[in-house]
Amino acid sequence: MTNSRLQFRLEATATGSRARAARFRTLHNEVETPLFMPVGTHATVKAQLTQSLEDAGSQILLANTYHLLLRPGAQVFDEIGGIHRFMSWKRSVLTDSGGFQIFSLPHARSMSEEGAVFQSYLDGNTIMLSPEVSIATQRSIGSDIMMVLDQCIPSTADLGTAREAMGITHRWAVRSLAARGDSPQSLFGIVQGALFEELRRESADCLSEIPFDGFAIGGLAVGESKAAREDICAFTADLLPRDKPRYLMGVGTPLDLLEAVHRGVDMFDCIIPTQVAQRGGAFTSRGFLQFRRSVYKVSDEPLDPECKCPTCARYSRAYLHHLTKARETLGWQLLGQHNIYFYHKLMGDIRKSILEDRFLELYHAKRTFLHEEDLDNPVTHPKVKRKKTPSLELGNYEVHTAIEGFSSIRHVSSGEIMHSRNEPMEEARQLYIEQANLAQRVREGDGEEGTAPLVIWDVGLGAAANAMAAVASYEAEAKKGPVRPLQILSFENDLDSLELALRHSDKFPYLRHGGPAWILREGRWQSRELPSLSWELIRGDFLKTMDQAPAPPDIIFYDMFSSKTCGDQWTRDAFERLFGACAGRPCELFTYTCATASRVAMLAAGFVVARGRPTGEKVETTIAFTPRALSAQQSGRFELLGEAWLAKWRRSTAQFPAWLAPEHRPEFEKKISSLPQFLKPGV
Repeated sequence: MTNSRLQFRLEATATGSRARAARFRTLHNEVETPLFMPVGTHATVKAQLTQSLEDAGSQILLANTYHLLLRPGAQVFDEIGGIHRFMSWKRSVLTDSGGFQIFSLPHARSMSEEGAVFQSYLDGNTIMLSPEVSIATQRSIGSDIMMVLDQCIPSTADLGTAREAMGITHRWAVRSLAARGDSPQSLFGIVQGALFEELRRESADCLSEIPFDGFAIGGLAVGESKAAREDICAFTADLLPRDKPRYLMGVGTPLDLLEAVHRGVDMFDCIIPTQVAQRGGAFTSRGFLQFRRSVYKVSDEPLDPECKCPTCARYSRAYLHHLTKARETLGWQLLGQHNIYFYHKLMGDIRKSILEDRFLELYHAKRTFLHEEDLDNPVTHPKVKRKKTPSLELGNYEVHTAIEGFSSIRHVSSGEIMHSRNEPMEEARQLYIEQANLAQRVREGDGEEGTAPLVIWDVGLGAAANAMAAVASYEAEAKKGPVRPLQILSFENDLDSLELALRHSDKFPYLRHGGPAWILREGRWQSRELPSLSWELIRGDFLKTMDQAPAPPDIIFYDMFSSKTCGDQWTRDAFERLFGACAGRPCELFTYTCATASRVAMLAAGFVVARGRPTGEKVETTIAFTPRALSAQQSGRFELLGEAWLAKWRRSTAQFPAWLAPEHRPEFEKKISSLPQFLKPGV
């Protein structure tokens, strides 16, 4: 039996997954995991009654120490008898310590070993929030589970900053435990360390030696990519004690929760269910719906026919659309009620699947619809059944379903599969969007650069995963603030792959967007919501149509079939033409290949070449720069090919292009070997 105050009991672990089902007992109720905790920052979940939360299945609510310290204040809770009586809530409460709120106010506080000094946003008074003050406030609030005060920093912080913040977090954790004293309330430690595995290991090892009742994974969902968050989450969860609950703080969407459960996490909180409800959004068994859209104006359907919540049982989509457009608070309340119910139902389904040892089956099934989003031009579903299921083949392409459960497009004659080992959008994000630093590049720039479009050449449109990943990234950044224009130019000579994928949008959910259909039909798409976002198709052989591009590239996604299928697209001549098309501008090229012949062709054409991220079975991919682009890069951002690669090239059977006459090979070798990236400093 664990020494935790929570009497934690692990009931099952899924086969082929780290997913866990457990139960523990707080001061107010028995809790079953995995579970989602609605966020009640100010002792209220926005627009929701506590009775509605009970009916929806909420087991624990989250409240925030920082905000409750300011208003109503610890004295109120002392006099009334705690938060449960204060808000008429019979089940458990977890209180955050205030660390994240301190992080969110970088210009209104100062940090020291003692704690954080900040000004109240209510009256301007100066307040010291130390571990002792945080725990004393949480004791007054009377929460079932308290959190230690930690120092939260951006997940992308450098190693030195992350190590310093981790050290403070550890010292504050010890002080927090001492401040709890003999209180029967449980206390969780918080593992920090940003994106550095060595720091995460050190933090987990340190905190595991302290008798906390559970552990949180902190410092995520504050700037990192989805892939990085999932990797660090899995790594950290594996380090934590098996016999105590694991809590991922501040995450996230239904898909985020599913992925984190798969990686061994038990508890979650996030404002998303009520936040998106306020904006007219709802999660459903058919994907995400946005009720601001006029398509629902006369829809008499329930919000989600498969949901049994009070909102779905009583109100039509037309009424919810009306409430959303009229900005009536009732719309926020009803959609929020449904979203919270949806989250709890999802966690209940996950728990049941773990106990019945069929979690992986559910995991793959849920991932499909949890990816889906509302359409710009949705298909209206007829009441009669379709007479014919669309064929899985079109022209020289067929739909291929991987053993992992996701679908991609296969080129029949060559056997090549687009994104064979990773989901198309995930691979597109990792290899193209994140390595190109697209999110930052569409935000940055003043003056001419801030107004001039950022131009992406998407060479090899295929089923549009790379282009749609760029569109999704741009749309996400535009929600945060001003962005510079983005122009996507896609090159493709055969649109059958895109048309086939669109016919099976249930298998390719990223295509449930207005853009791909317009590209297929009109060859051009202009976002209605974001006029600064455009996408254009240039149809035909890339080498023959390159000159038709209306603008030179800043970023190139080079995603053609391999040299075995499209040999002329990977030659020195092809890359020389591409280098010339960059027109002397700083330009970066990203591609999935790491073939020696392709890399040497890029080098011979004038590009500087670096190693890219691994993907699938490839231990690395390739990034190429024009010299001006390289000079603009931050030192150490990418690892250039160096002497080790040069030695490998000299031993390679692909050292020289097939067309190169033997008498010219020494000159070619000398040219490659003397390129600046292979010369040691001072040579």
